Amino acid sequence: MDASAPQLARLRGFSVSAQALRRLTTANAVMLVLIVATGATVRLTGSGLGCEHWPGCEPHHFQPKSFHSYIEFSNRVFAFFTIVVTLLTWALARGRRRLAFAIFLGTLLQAPLGALTVHFGLNPWLVLSHFLLSVVVLTLGVVLALEVRGRERTRLPAWVPRLGLLVAAAGAVLVVSGTLATAAGPHPGSTVVRRLWSFEPAVYWHVRATAVFGIAFLVLLVWLVRHGAPQVRGALVLLGLLGVQMAIGETQYRTHLPWWLVLVHVATAVTVWAAITAFVYSLWRPAAA
Repeated sequence: MDASAPQLARLRGFSVSAQALRRLTTANAVMLVLIVATGATVRLTGSGLGCEHWPGCEPHHFQPKSFHSYIEFSNRVFAFFTIVVTLLTWALARGRRRLAFAIFLGTLLQAPLGALTVHFGLNPWLVLSHFLLSVVVLTLGVVLALEVRGRERTRLPAWVPRLGLLVAAAGAVLVVSGTLATAAGPHPGSTVVRRLWSFEPAVYWHVRATAVFGIAFLVLLVWLVRHGAPQVRGALVLLGLLGVQMAIGETQYRTHLPWWLVLVHVATAVTVWAAITAFVYSLWRPAAA
């Protein structure tokens, strides 16, 4: 038997207050956002192969020694602490341990996936899967943070939460097409990494997904405001984030994609996705009165 099993069992038997659990799941979700930002920093600074070995930087040399290796290694260190937080959340998430375990497992799987990505020289498809797994885990993390606050069944007309699913689907296309646009742009992760797809088609699908998302979201927003639904607050927060994101996207496009502005765009994008998840989920499972 694993020697750590008894310790984990004792930890799972330990209980925390509802307020502490809410704070822990919120911290869990925040770290899942930040780990995407640190990963994007690695890619956009061309540091993807800064550490060509795993888990250390070089064979017989665990610690980093250069700018790019420090960037890459810092991402690994932050990933380690993210795994620790998701493990702690799984151990203490009473009644929702299956969801918390899925978050922990998805975060843990990033480590071997990252090792494979480095081993295969930053294969663009592995890089893409690395990012998309982060988005899936973040989605689950946001749902868990909402669930521990108490939810109830929706009282909205059936078409409203269903339209919310269209908003979520269009948002997912925005995330994927935006990732492909970044992969096809001037920041593929390293000078030795080939670009993925073509920039213009990626932008083409990105713009059209924006139109679908905008129309569906506007219909929902108008209906929620007219009927004084409690989800209006979340919708307005999302609207504000979308405005910031569009301003950053337009600026980076007109300034020829400086890496630091693309990083801000990526970090804001995952924050927007977290807000989309929270908003759409609230249409199906609003906060308990």
